[in-house]
Amino acid sequence: MMRHGVRPLADGGYRVRLGRDERDLLDLLAAELVQLVTADDDAVARLFPAAYRDDPPADEEYRRLTRGSLVDGRVAALETLRATAGSDRLTQPEADAWCGALNDLRLVLGERLGVTEDLYVDGIDPRDPRAPELAVYGWLTWLQADVVDALATRL
Repeated sequence: MMRHGVRPLADGGYRVRLGRDERDLLDLLAAELVQLVTADDDAVARLFPAAYRDDPPADEEYRRLTRGSLVDGRVAALETLRATAGSDRLTQPEADAWCGALNDLRLVLGERLGVTEDLYVDGIDPRDPRAPELAVYGWLTWLQADVVDALATRL
């Protein structure tokens, strides 16, 4: 029996085994992030770092030329995650989209929670008011790693 997570299949696809609540959480988080990305909310600034930190006019021109396609790519990956969150099987492009979407979810949530490397050294204090969100962050980290491991088998 396959353990929880994502595994490569012999036919080039990927088997997904997640609980209903986990699948619903992926859909909910991806939907929320789509709204933030399309609204250009400050919460997603981490997803669109400056290309030219020392040259604001060049950075503004870069953003003007690339922002739309970057937003479209992120939204497409998040919408793929939403559309396939309930699936037991992913294609290669869907698994690739999951990897990117999970990364974006982790970056935004981690930024909001102030996640640092020390968190994993010191552990999560269950009395920390952020504990539930930190648990979600940890789960997203595990799931992304599982998808990366599955994708890596095709290299």
